Amino acid sequence: MDRLRTALVGCGKVGQIHAQALGALPESEFVAACDLDLERATSFATRFGVKPFSDMTRMLEASGVQAVCIATPHPLHAESAILAAQAGVHVLVEKPLAASLNDCDLMLAAARRGGINLGVISQRRWYEPVKRMKTAIDAGKIGRPVLGAFTMYSWRDPAYYQSDPWRGRWDTEGGGVLVNQSPHMIDLLQWLMDDEVVEVSGYWANLNHPSVPVEDSAVAILRFRHGALGSIVASLSQKPGIYTKVHIHGSTGASVGVETDRGATFIAGVSTIAEPPINDLWTIPGEEDRLARFQADDRALFARIDAMSHYHSVQIKDFLQSIIEDRPPSVTGNDGRRVVALFQAIYQSSREGRSIRLS
Repeated sequence: MDRLRTALVGCGKVGQIHAQALGALPESEFVAACDLDLERATSFATRFGVKPFSDMTRMLEASGVQAVCIATPHPLHAESAILAAQAGVHVLVEKPLAASLNDCDLMLAAARRGGINLGVISQRRWYEPVKRMKTAIDAGKIGRPVLGAFTMYSWRDPAYYQSDPWRGRWDTEGGGVLVNQSPHMIDLLQWLMDDEVVEVSGYWANLNHPSVPVEDSAVAILRFRHGALGSIVASLSQKPGIYTKVHIHGSTGASVGVETDRGATFIAGVSTIAEPPINDLWTIPGEEDRLARFQADDRALFARIDAMSHYHSVQIKDFLQSIIEDRPPSVTGNDGRRVVALFQAIYQSSREGRSIRLS
């Protein structure tokens, strides 16, 4: 098996990026698109030359799909993923894996029962400066990671929340900046620290978006299992957006870091990535002078690719290859669960006014 029949569920903004990859990758035979709005599904399917559906069960029965990408609003991920798993269809879900830990566990259980691969999008793991950091950390070049920081100073205007009826609501989005904009960097922080968060103390607030009830800012302090510490500052309250960074500091005193986004983080299907991700911190002994070269290399690569679609395509390719090669995907459902567990613990900590232990 070297080509899989693939489909998309959720024909919205980020669905376009998935569809482009599914239609272009040699591992994929893109055959179907599903959306509750049949008119939107039909328009979308016509654009990509696939068959439209408004009922996922019917799509799974009629199209012989082997793998599906899910790009619906977050609280709807579980229902679609479980239906696919019950049909023996492999599932790649847009971030976050789900809006609640309970939904994550239901999805993981269904994947185990169905014998399918369950993965979650975290395409920033494939950014060149992020891969460079991971390679250096795994090689012991900073010693043991002992302090990690994720900082996001971004922005969303009122038009963003009005662009889709599900945005900015607890019941249809599951939260605000922690659920929507932060999962990529929460995943990177835990992956690069190579450790498990065991305790969280955090707060969230809505600082300057009175038209929505969800949080636009959150802060948290993390304690990892092996003694490392971490911090999160995530906000959509800095107009027009400043930067998003993940920095890892090691037991030798050496540090590595990435600026994943300059200005406001992009909005899939609306805005583009205007500046390349770059390493903005590199103090490994004997390698301090490499930072300028790293940045030049990454700016040159950025000019040659469409960064909006390239990294999604790379991860979707990895997911399809994981099925063909009978191995786990590089970003698993369990990885996605860790992200949800962390932001859910921040919500709980703020609500209850105490630190939260993670099991």
